[in-house]
Amino acid sequence: MTRHPVVTRPADRYAEQVYAGVLGKIIGVYLGRPVEGWPYQDITERFGEVGRYVNDDLGVPLIVADDDISGTLAFARVVLDNPGRTIEPADVGDTWLNYVIEDRTILWWGGMGRSTEHTAFLNLRRGIPAPHSGSIAVNGRTLAEQIGAQIFSDAFGLMCPGDPDRAVDLTRSAASVSHDGDALESAGLLAAMRALAFDEPDLDRLLDVGSGFVRSPAVRTLLDEVRANCSADRDWRDIRDWVDRHHGYARYPGPCHALSNLAMSLGALLGAGDSFPASVMIASSVGFDTDSNAGTVGCLNGVRLGLDALGGGPDLRTPVADRLVVVTADGGECVSDATRETDRIVASAAVLAGHELPPPRPRFTFAHRGSVQGFTACPYHPGADGPAPVGTGDALRVRLGGPTGTATVHVSTPTFLDPADTSGNFSTLASPTLYPGQTLTARLTGTRHGTSVRPYVLYADDSGVGGDTHIDTGGSIGGRRARTVLGETHSLGPAPRTVTWQVPPARGLVPFRVGFAFTADGPGAEAFLHELDWRGAPEHFEQSGVLLSSIWDTRPPALAPWVSSAKNFEADFAVTYSVSHPDALGVVTTGTREWTDYAVASRLILSLHENAGLVVRSRGHRRFYAGVFTDGNRLRLLHQHDGERHVLAETTFSYELDRPYAVELRCRGRDLALSVDGRTRLTATAADTLGGGTGFIVERGAVAADGVRVSRLAAP
Repeated sequence: MTRHPVVTRPADRYAEQVYAGVLGKIIGVYLGRPVEGWPYQDITERFGEVGRYVNDDLGVPLIVADDDISGTLAFARVVLDNPGRTIEPADVGDTWLNYVIEDRTILWWGGMGRSTEHTAFLNLRRGIPAPHSGSIAVNGRTLAEQIGAQIFSDAFGLMCPGDPDRAVDLTRSAASVSHDGDALESAGLLAAMRALAFDEPDLDRLLDVGSGFVRSPAVRTLLDEVRANCSADRDWRDIRDWVDRHHGYARYPGPCHALSNLAMSLGALLGAGDSFPASVMIASSVGFDTDSNAGTVGCLNGVRLGLDALGGGPDLRTPVADRLVVVTADGGECVSDATRETDRIVASAAVLAGHELPPPRPRFTFAHRGSVQGFTACPYHPGADGPAPVGTGDALRVRLGGPTGTATVHVSTPTFLDPADTSGNFSTLASPTLYPGQTLTARLTGTRHGTSVRPYVLYADDSGVGGDTHIDTGGSIGGRRARTVLGETHSLGPAPRTVTWQVPPARGLVPFRVGFAFTADGPGAEAFLHELDWRGAPEHFEQSGVLLSSIWDTRPPALAPWVSSAKNFEADFAVTYSVSHPDALGVVTTGTREWTDYAVASRLILSLHENAGLVVRSRGHRRFYAGVFTDGNRLRLLHQHDGERHVLAETTFSYELDRPYAVELRCRGRDLALSVDGRTRLTATAADTLGGGTGFIVERGAVAADGVRVSRLAAP
């Protein structure tokens, strides 16, 4: 096949199109998710059509964990995790094993031989590498040709603007971890169209060129039939009925076949013409896999039609406010937004093209038109139903002032799982993005003098907070009080003002929102948040003591920031934590990728084990450094990198079971040091200086830990 020439395009235009694609994806998923699995007749009787968010009608949150979002964005990390390499199926398989927590995250855990992705994961676990893990030869045609290939692959097309050849190659490599046959052909077709859509808005042209990448007679026939029978001139319900008759689930084996959903996704695209709202409405209203198909359609049309097209019809942007969660073993990357994920995809595109990575930006820059990065009128303070903050493309604009006198406006964004949004079929595991002991840095302006601002954080528990920081009661969360902890007041004016504030400790708990309280005297004032950031490990973060309130409460709130792939991670009866795992790689972590130079300390009580100790710089649960006690009376410094384990240093160390050892593991630059009972026992040189979370590891046994303390170290 002749390779298509790649067109050079302005970086800002490309980034905005990626942002529109990511936003289109999550809008489609959130629109279709509440009716996923519903029969078409039930959707019609209850809602007529699903052109607005119906989650409130059904009493469920809007922003939830969903495999279509988590799988798409987590598996795409393979590019940045392996810079400079040609991505092969085995690399994506390793990415699955690093980020997926068995029976808990991303996938439908429906069982071996029933769930395609669960079967592929188990194949990977037992040593069958990709692409064999997802092949027809190993799993049979029915499993291999279900829908997952096309719903997890959007990001790979977004990384390849104007380059359908690379998009198809990358997508097929990634999808072959779990799929084969016509599922790969469907995913490849959509990937080609996605890559071409950066330069070609005409849907018929995308289908013409995209069809050239299809090798399967079945997919070619389906494509020709859909194009002959579906168009914007035809009522969408007639399109739905035609697809159901000719390519519905009854026509193909398995619970959710790729071809049925490809036909319906193409039917929604053709039936909607150039209307983004109509396309996601059709995909969400017709049955089939509603959230997956609406996400597929929304992503393609976001790129093809552009950001402005998302604003036609019902307001589908404001309720979402860019928010999303990516649930993986790298818990600090869970709470995210469309702008941050756009930055990752743009950086991935640079890596694929052999370019330098873009310089890192502050966490919040509101870099795209309308981007608010999760900021809304704070739902836990008065005025939550007031005007929403607006993204201007380079700042967050907040309207201030009441009709008379002084008025305060609160805006905030999630930094951890919001208690109002924790629901769904897929386990939502996360670590916070912000911890006590970290310092916020914000750049703000006001349109006139007399405007002021106070930073604040919200805690979901009303227990005590350290220091002299002002506290108010905030709002109510399901009967529990939200506690607001405020920083100092700063005046604002037209000149930029940099505000810094260190989040105070809160007895081992973590905030779930960060925000700003703006005050102005009289109407007409506006404030602008231009940037907000925090970097590095906390100056000091600690949990200690017995966390249990009763013997039945083994998961108290203080354990919420921890993400565990160990089979058992609980509050202990005598000390702070108990970690147990019957196999290799029982890892428990908290923290984020911004944690680079720090020390972690705990008192460890060893029981039956092969290896047990502390972890630092974890980016998933198969990429980390560790200092461990081995069952052969040795200490080791380890580097775990996917399936490879390198011993960086080791020494003989006789130790006893069931007695506490004060253990500290330090990482500073490329220097690692393991101390036991106040004495440095091992040092080593790390292979890199990438940041990551901290925690515990135990293999084939158990370890108890009395407290944990994280302390930031000065950069070398």
